[in-house]
Amino acid sequence: MENSKTSESTMSVEYWLRWQVLVCALIFILPTAIAVVHLRKRGGGVRGTLKPADLWDPCWRNLHPRWLLFYRAFAFIAMAFFLYQTVAAFGFFVFFFYTQWSFALVMVYFALATIVSIRGCRIHGSKPTQNGESDKFLNKNSEEINHGTTSPSKGKEKKLELHRNQTPIIEQLRFLDNLLLIVYQTCAGAVMLTDLVFWCLLLPFMTGDNFKLTLLIGCMHSVNAVFLIIESALSRMPFTWFGLIYFVMWSCAYVVFQWVLHACCFTWWPYPFLDLSTPWAPLWYLALALVHIPCYGLYMLLMKAKYTALSGMFPHAFVRSI
Repeated sequence: MENSKTSESTMSVEYWLRWQVLVCALIFILPTAIAVVHLRKRGGGVRGTLKPADLWDPCWRNLHPRWLLFYRAFAFIAMAFFLYQTVAAFGFFVFFFYTQWSFALVMVYFALATIVSIRGCRIHGSKPTQNGESDKFLNKNSEEINHGTTSPSKGKEKKLELHRNQTPIIEQLRFLDNLLLIVYQTCAGAVMLTDLVFWCLLLPFMTGDNFKLTLLIGCMHSVNAVFLIIESALSRMPFTWFGLIYFVMWSCAYVVFQWVLHACCFTWWPYPFLDLSTPWAPLWYLALALVHIPCYGLYMLLMKAKYTALSGMFPHAFVRSI
């Protein structure tokens, strides 16, 4: 009987016109609007200084890029296995939780990173050959022009043709670079938020027969951060404060998803602090909005500690990125 009343109230217009609902809406709409404005104004963070090699080349001088490729592929397969086990045990219902959203996003990152690493290994292996062939072609072409066997116009056409053959690869890499960087910076904040909220806020109050911490649940709330931190320790992926914009937009998309579900038919909230029926809801939403900054800042501190510690301990082996 209580559930039916709740269902009727959540689907009514009066429920969504409550003062706390309007305040909560402003709390996540305003950061989203600010993020969109900054995104349109700057248009991509470190895009101007980003080098494609920073996305597939390790930050260790003598480490071949194929080892980073192997790690990324292993992380993707391991996370896909954990996600499969979770869905098999609890069903697709688990995707109502922010944890599975973030976990799936990290898995998507490692899938994209594996593709970029494969392409990077091909570039790394063929770079000397390509340069040698290009120099040989240019020298041969200049000799032919000097001896009169080839006209200057035909020589220019051959150069343009060589340039056109290389252009599509560069454009494709540039698109993957930007996409991978966006997903990486979003994952960094999302895994910090997911794991810290679970272990520090939710788990201490989840006692009784309704909840039991299993190895699978523990892995789902820790493996994502562990894999991503190891990735950051091995790779040269750049990390800037501009990525906070993507992190905020990702979390706002999840809130919109939950609100749409409850506007249609759902009455159960996966997290109690998202419940709009309590007058304390604006404080919870404000706290969730503000906690994005320290969560993202924590990963930023890890990256700064990486550069400070590793460059001091291994000055000849560690390579700094941008």
